[in-house]
Amino acid sequence: MNVRGCHDHASKRVAVLLGCTALVLTVTGPVAAQAAAPARDLGRQTLAAGDGWGSDAGGTTGGSAADAEHVYTVTTWAEFKAALKDGGSAPKIIKVKGMIDAVSEGCEAFVTGGYDLQQYLKDYDPAVWGNDEVASGPQEDARVASAAKQDSEIKANIPSNTTIVGVGRNSGILGGSLQIKAVSNVILRNLTIEAPLDCFPKWDPTDDNNTGNWNSEYDAVVVYGTDHVWIDHNTLSDGRYPDSERPSYFGKVFQQHDGLTDIVRGANYVTVSWNSFKDHDKNMLIGNSDSTATTDAGKLKVTMHHNEFDGILQRSPRVRFGQVDVYNNHYVVAEEQASDYYLFGVGISSQLYASDNAISLPAGAKVGKVLKKWNESPLTAENNYVNGMQTDLIAVHNAEIPAETLQSGAGWTPTLRTKVDSPRTVPYVVSRGAGAGKDC
Repeated sequence: MNVRGCHDHASKRVAVLLGCTALVLTVTGPVAAQAAAPARDLGRQTLAAGDGWGSDAGGTTGGSAADAEHVYTVTTWAEFKAALKDGGSAPKIIKVKGMIDAVSEGCEAFVTGGYDLQQYLKDYDPAVWGNDEVASGPQEDARVASAAKQDSEIKANIPSNTTIVGVGRNSGILGGSLQIKAVSNVILRNLTIEAPLDCFPKWDPTDDNNTGNWNSEYDAVVVYGTDHVWIDHNTLSDGRYPDSERPSYFGKVFQQHDGLTDIVRGANYVTVSWNSFKDHDKNMLIGNSDSTATTDAGKLKVTMHHNEFDGILQRSPRVRFGQVDVYNNHYVVAEEQASDYYLFGVGISSQLYASDNAISLPAGAKVGKVLKKWNESPLTAENNYVNGMQTDLIAVHNAEIPAETLQSGAGWTPTLRTKVDSPRTVPYVVSRGAGAGKDC
């Protein structure tokens, strides 16, 4: 029997964790006592060769080469941000211990300029303001100023050559936005991440065909113009603030969430593996605009495998431009989402290759809605199973939604795959292995 525990051995700046050590077990026999093998240190692990696009062109090592001066344990948001800044782009490992809150003082801490939601609602009520002009005036100015305060506090910029790992089974970040922007070589593992709650959504009266809509900022994880990223064994969700509990104003949901993980603006060589994405609306963009060919064409190479998508309404993923390999994931659509969902969004110049996935749909959900066509971009969708039955997703989509006929053939075949499990076994394999706390 092996019993393992993590122990801090030194403290420097924020804190230095030299690693997880195994307890020494006493045994009888010729050898009086033996030490169990050292427990694996997630912070020192690198992405295996051949494991998706993140392993290509030199691979992803994060901060695995960090010296003792650049290994930290953090227990607060302030400590976390300080550790990120310390040492620049020198290899570093940041171990997040416990759940750290980026908004521990609540939304009230960001209010400035006289912003008041009730007054905001009075000023921009369509019965008063109408739907022909965007919101402007003192309350909108105050909202913008308050939003700027939140923005500066909850965004954390991740430098190159960094590994961020959760300690044990219940560690992560509440309400923070991890910005992996214009850097290289980053690893995120074993973190429970609660999506940021936008305290100050913007009302746009002209949105949604001049019926108005609430628009929010802040993704949980943003990979922007960055190469070589490994996102592995994390759990991402709306946590304490599900959309189902958001109020409605002017007949529209007061939307306070944006994406969970967006990969955009020339990002490249990314592997997203063994994560659990739960109970969220707009999940993942790979490419965020039709007008970014100059930065995105030939990039946005992303592999997604052995992830769990449970209660996700859309964008798992929605793809533009990139060669995106999606295999061995399990998609579970909630009953209340049956009439309004899609999994794979086929966007401009996308080259989506989706195979060997398992999809669980509730009664009444149309299989054809698994795919959503935005632009004329052929895709490959092979050996996917829906409710335990092998299903030709393109053929069913074209039969059920003939106005959005899709073409088959992504024009490439993935080679950077580790073991490909039978889609029949994927629900079991993924439920046992995906998410934070499953690989610590």
